[in-house]
Amino acid sequence: MRDDMARNAAAWEQTLRSTIALAGDFDASHYDLSTDCPGWTVKDVLSHLISVERMLLGEALPEHPLPDDLPHVRNDFGRLLEIGVDVRRPVPGEQVLAELAEVLDLRLAALPGIDPEQPTTLPTGATGTYALFMEFRAFDCYVHEQDIRRAVNRPGNLDAPAAQCARARLAPGLPYVFAKRAGARPGQSLRLEVTGPAAFTAYIAVAEDGKARETEPVPDPTVTLRMDWESYLKLASGRCTPESVAVTTTGDTTLATRILTNMAVTP
Repeated sequence: MRDDMARNAAAWEQTLRSTIALAGDFDASHYDLSTDCPGWTVKDVLSHLISVERMLLGEALPEHPLPDDLPHVRNDFGRLLEIGVDVRRPVPGEQVLAELAEVLDLRLAALPGIDPEQPTTLPTGATGTYALFMEFRAFDCYVHEQDIRRAVNRPGNLDAPAAQCARARLAPGLPYVFAKRAGARPGQSLRLEVTGPAAFTAYIAVAEDGKARETEPVPDPTVTLRMDWESYLKLASGRCTPESVAVTTTGDTTLATRILTNMAVTP
């Protein structure tokens, strides 16, 4: 368990340090660029990272009334996350970046005192260990680093250690996407081939009870989808539509379209 904690914490730290280094020479125009997160600029994404890490340090959210006209905020959880973003909107980007570096140091100082097996509420709502929670943090920070990189057109760090954390958190959603969202029927199967830094191949099949599960290789799957890691990351994290990425499809194209359209598994 301690090895898991160390690995996940190292992946989380690496992607945050990469984000901080990336933004080191940003000017005001960079901070104001829109990202693939609806309603959030580059600075807003950095503010979100700060806010979450401060909450994990036990700090309360600031007393800050939100505007009513925030169409990208769709639920109470979204409004909670928006507080830490909106309160920093008047703050210059350079100060926001400096605060992210500060909060990273604070969290690194606090982590050695946390038991890796400590029961913790995960972002999914389930209970898990703190070591697993840090895998979620590495995944979230990695996805947001890539949000920023796309916004400023500076690709990089796709092969970060946190890419494996992202794969571990996204891939379990495939059975749900296949059976529930795409409406695959009993006997139908999917082969998903992802190439690149976090390459993997997964087979999903729907059993007679209507439930989809990961399975051993299927000789002749109903549909096969092939894409690179960045395309999968963007689709599974809800950052794009299928038309904006390159996907090779074999087999049932109608089912393939339903899968790709419903592939997002993050809130």
